[in-house]
Amino acid sequence: MSNIFFIINSLEKRVRDIVHKAFWDCLEAQLNEDPPTYDHTIRLLGEIKETLLSFLLPGHTRLRNQINEVLDLELIKQEAENGALDISRLAEFIIGMMGTLCAPVRDEEIKKLRDIREFFPLLRAIFSVLDLMKMDMANFALSSIRPHLMQQSVEYERKKFQQFLLKQPNSLDVTTEWLEESVNDVMSETEVPPSPSGAAAAASRVSHLCPTTIQNQAYLRLLKWDHLNRPFPETILMDQIRFQEMQIELDQLTITAAVLLVIYNIAGSVLSGLPGFMDKLKNIIKPLLTGMASP
Repeated sequence: MSNIFFIINSLEKRVRDIVHKAFWDCLEAQLNEDPPTYDHTIRLLGEIKETLLSFLLPGHTRLRNQINEVLDLELIKQEAENGALDISRLAEFIIGMMGTLCAPVRDEEIKKLRDIREFFPLLRAIFSVLDLMKMDMANFALSSIRPHLMQQSVEYERKKFQQFLLKQPNSLDVTTEWLEESVNDVMSETEVPPSPSGAAAAASRVSHLCPTTIQNQAYLRLLKWDHLNRPFPETILMDQIRFQEMQIELDQLTITAAVLLVIYNIAGSVLSGLPGFMDKLKNIIKPLLTGMASP
């Protein structure tokens, strides 16, 4: 299943890259015409305008007016049609506005933008920096509301989870079975003092159970889960791919450790004591296990 998701994601990325390349190639061809055609450029300027406006707070009236005035798309279109469009002026304004709105960590990227003289590579670089600024803004927004989310999330999730169970009482059968198996594993490994009767022994064994121990055992079971023939627990279904990746990594580590142990036993202390011998063996084994998938 993980291979299928990997193929889908790779195909989606490849299609996206092809479309982006085709767009930028078309834009470059338009700018190289004599006289240049600015149809695509004006659309991109509109996107830049909307992005800059999205960074503003309600009180940034002056900056909003400046952006709307300088990046007036109708006026820019008229200037382009009459051959009076000053691209360098627009680029300088955009970079200056980005420098005003960006986080201090992006000052170096803004400085690099000022050193680009050709408009086409400058436009691509502007969009790259704008993407970084969007990420900064999103992270800032999340960090601002995180304390509130932390206070409300636990109760909200508990409430929604209970509502879900009331509507679909059998929706957690796999999770229940998974936890019961984990409890049985812990009970079978727990040593308790001898009791006079079987019932007393069972009660004593249950009293020694620790929720944390059961939880740890449950997650350990997921590292050996049969993903092909058994449904994954419903409560952690969103993390199934992560557990598959960890399972593959665990299998690789197990094989590597087993091979090293065998080689050390055969080679003896003469070779095993050589400096860098273990690292060299691991560097040989690791590429051989690349692409190994769990059955």
